[in-house]
Amino acid sequence: MIRDDPWLRPASPVLYPPGPWAESPAEPAAVPTCVVCRGPVRPGYTRCYQCERHDFLGQGLLADAVVPISYAIRGTALAGALWRYKSWSAPSAPARAWLLALLLAFMNDHGSCVWRHAAMTPADRLAVVPTGCGRPGPHPLLRLASPHLRLALSPLTIRPGRQGRDLDVYRFRAGRVAAGSRVLLLDDTWVSGASAQSAAVALKLAGARRVVIVVLGRHLNSADPRAGPLIARLTPVPYDPSTCAVHPPGIPAASPGKAAS
Repeated sequence: MIRDDPWLRPASPVLYPPGPWAESPAEPAAVPTCVVCRGPVRPGYTRCYQCERHDFLGQGLLADAVVPISYAIRGTALAGALWRYKSWSAPSAPARAWLLALLLAFMNDHGSCVWRHAAMTPADRLAVVPTGCGRPGPHPLLRLASPHLRLALSPLTIRPGRQGRDLDVYRFRAGRVAAGSRVLLLDDTWVSGASAQSAAVALKLAGARRVVIVVLGRHLNSADPRAGPLIARLTPVPYDPSTCAVHPPGIPAASPGKAAS
């Protein structure tokens, strides 16, 4: 059971949610974050360095929206779970169960927020960002999520020799996607976002009309001074179904069963 793992006890305040996206100019964020990935930004900028570079390299084919469920701060429970659930030597069953529950709860409660933010109707296809090391077989996150989300799959594979830290529009090969498809692209951990955006490009080149990336954990390194001000204002809380990173203020969360397709 999940509660048997001390990292993953449901009563523990294990999440660091980004908070509602909409912030009016009259009420600026205490610490500005990237308008794409919600990571730290330099003063006077609206996007982080990585997302600025993705925009330059992405040929107009980047994801239509990126929605992180929580920050994954190095050394915290969520960061640990995101590493342990797909460990090669001993994958953690409690971590897998907890992350699946988190994803399904989020999509049930805030799927409508995700689609609205990406200016799309509910997704009709599912994909998962492959690992950069070319891990054989289905990605652990795909194995977890696909039986429950019940969307047609859009497989992604990494091309030999295309591993790297920068966005590469030819890094991944996507199976043919019906023209006009709307893809929910899942990523477990966003560090620079290069792999996720490379996958989004591959899906659009294959025929997808819309791609939205939902990220379980937006990585923050507690040793990085650029992330310090952002981490300092974050408070660990249990999962809250009433709000998300792109939840419009003043609008109640979706009724159960109406958010996800």
